Order: sequence, then structure tokens, then C-alpha cells
Amino acid sequence: MVNPAEDLPPSLQQPIEALLEHLWLSEQLAHNTLESYRRDLTKIGHRLHQQQQNWLTVDNITLAAAIFAEDEKSTTHARSLSACKRLFRWLFDYQQRPDIPTDFLTTPQKGQYLPGIVSENQIEALLSAPDTESVHGLRDKALLELMYATGLRVSEAVSLTLAELDLQRGLLSTIGKGNKQRLVPLGEEAIDWLQHYCAISRPALLKGRACDAVFVSQKKGSMSRQLAWMIVSKYAAMAKIEHLSPHGLRHAFATHLVNHGADLRVVQLLLGHADISTTQIYTHVANERLKQIVQQHHPRG
Repeated sequence: MVNPAEDLPPSLQQPIEALLEHLWLSEQLAHNTLESYRRDLTKIGHRLHQQQQNWLTVDNITLAAAIFAEDEKSTTHARSLSACKRLFRWLFDYQQRPDIPTDFLTTPQKGQYLPGIVSENQIEALLSAPDTESVHGLRDKALLELMYATGLRVSEAVSLTLAELDLQRGLLSTIGKGNKQRLVPLGEEAIDWLQHYCAISRPALLKGRACDAVFVSQKKGSMSRQLAWMIVSKYAAMAKIEHLSPHGLRHAFATHLVNHGADLRVVQLLLGHADISTTQIYTHVANERLKQIVQQHHPRG
């Protein structure tokens, strides 16, 4: 268990805090992203402290040993290395170090992570699961339709306000990672269910209370991320889909677009990815699905 950052000596703690302040001011990174950097850098900082090293003097060999701990997964290694790259680039740019030791480090390749493949038939079963005759079921149906139609992150979906939703034009506006705004089109099905929800379920759930959020709960006004997770999990179980999360719906949105020939740059814009390489994962997912189809149906598959 890593000790809190304040337990680090100043030579290790102060550069972390200075970097986070720089990233917040210059790039307006989200709070969760900054906290992730803090956790990873604090962990590495404690390991360096045990070796009587600090950020300004550590060499790439000692740093590699601190980052690539044997008892951690490759995904954890990649995240820790990414945080360290940020820190050492900043130290170099501000002339606190003459070199960037992370330039010589790469994450060991242990196979690329591919999102689980959820078929279009499974998504149809999921979207058909809510009882739209009930107040909660209609709300849940509208939420699922919107998330699959837009690929929104769960945090983006639950923070969506009425002012950001334009059902007449079939668009919504959302603020994603890095505080970047993007416009996302809505499909006809999502528009239709959102109209029904806003006219019937939403007023019934709020009972006259004022609330700007599109998706609301009966007790607390705006819907929480935890409730959105529970809704997706509930109907995934009813549709017999294993381990489907809100992020899995986002994966399904992107994968199905690519399967139907959507341009990768368009998918990148819709998802709000800063880098096209992040979006390219979905071409691999599509290829894996094609392999499965050939193996299942070809006489020599």
C-alpha cells in the first residue's frame, strides 16, 4: 500500500505538485486525470526514496526498476510510464534536468488489450429489456438508447443538461476529457425515446423539483455515475450479456460504426479521442470479429 504523497520528502513531492499545477493551468486536465497522475507518481516516488534517489538524479536503469515492478500488470506499467514521461519532460523543459531518462524506456509488449466484442443482436436485446410502461423503465430505456447512439462516457451522460440537448436538431453538446467540447448527433430512435422520457418520466421522477440534468433519480435529482452503472448492469443481465459496463456500450458504439464502414477520423471525433491511435483499437476489434465469423462459417475455418 503506497503512503500518501505528503509522506514523501520535499525533493520527491514538490516536483509532483508543481507538475500537476502546470498540467491544470496549461491543459485544463480533468480532476480524475490529475489524481491518477498523482497516485502513479507518488507510488514511483516512494520506490525511488527507498533507493535513496530523487527525480533530479535518478538514472534510467533505476527508474525502469521502479516503474516495471514484477507484481504489476502491463497496463499498470504503461500508466506509470506515461505519468513519468510527463514529469521528466516537464523537468527537462524547465531546465531542472539535462536529460529525459524516460526516452529510453518502453512498456514491455504483452499483447494488445481488445475490448470485449458485443454483437448488434446483443445490443438489441439490451435495449429491449426495460419496461417502458414504468417510469423508471422509460428513463432507463432513454439512457441506454442515448449511450449506444452517441458513445458518451458515463460521466458525460449523467452530467448532460437540458441546455446541452437539442432534440429538434438531433444534437447534443458535451464536455469531455481535457475540458474539450464536442457536438454529437443523435439517431432517430434515441431522439424518440428521449422525447418520451422528458415528457413523461422525468417530471414524474422530479415531482416539481428544479434540476438541470437530463437524467434524474427519484431521490437525489441528477443521476449518479453509480446508478448509471447499476442500470447498464441490470439490463445486461436480463439480456444475458456478461460483464457489460457503460464503457462497454461506448466500445459497442465505436465497433459497430467501424463494422459498417465508418471512417476512423469520424469515429475519433464522435468519441472525443485526442489521438487517432486510441481510436485504431476498433479496427482491431472489427478484424477479430471477421476472424471469428470465418472460423465459424468457413468449411476450412
